[in-house]
Amino acid sequence: MLIYGLIGISMVFGLIGSFVSNRLKSKFSKYAQMPTSSGLSGREIAQKMLEYYNIHDVQITQGKGRLTDHYNPKTKIVSLSPEVFGGRSVAAAAVAAHEVGHAIQHAESYAMLQFRSAIVPIVQISSKIQSFIFMFGFALAGSTGNGLMLLVAVAAFSITALFSVITLPVEFDASNRALAWLEDTNITRGEEHEGAKDALKWAARTYVVGALAAIAQLLYLLMMFLGSRD
Repeated sequence: MLIYGLIGISMVFGLIGSFVSNRLKSKFSKYAQMPTSSGLSGREIAQKMLEYYNIHDVQITQGKGRLTDHYNPKTKIVSLSPEVFGGRSVAAAAVAAHEVGHAIQHAESYAMLQFRSAIVPIVQISSKIQSFIFMFGFALAGSTGNGLMLLVAVAAFSITALFSVITLPVEFDASNRALAWLEDTNITRGEEHEGAKDALKWAARTYVVGALAAIAQLLYLLMMFLGSRD
């Protein structure tokens, strides 16, 4: 029951996640065709935003792939995918500003970002434990009465769920910072700004689905653990 339940939950949220991911790609493609009146590239927008907030120790680089944009607080690098780095569209503006939003969080010691960064090593350990559970799940399937094993699983999945939940305010805050700055500086306006909002909204939903999946798996394991004690 243990492994089958986890696989079932993963499949359900995997399908939901796939739908949201496809919608995000569709939205990105749509707004990648909508130019901004400012005519600035994603790299130029990222640089302007960093300068606006007097942040001078963050680098902007061009990464590889599509929708691979991210900010690394350890190296202080904003990595933008080629389509965003050189793009002069609403999608490029929204994504570039969002990633700089994370750099601003870092510069201002945003509590939730600091907390998330602090628990990364623990999350990595819990991920290895979860991989072990999935690898040997069929052997454990007949041992659901093993309270210790279930307790370890609950602990591991609790860390994942916590990390997923903490990620939500971090991502929403970065998007809010990005949209406020884009509007205040008139880099996106009117229909452009609504497009930037829509793109970031769908990006945020991918994290919401991930958090719900982690919580569902944790609740399932908790029920299994409590049931094993009866």
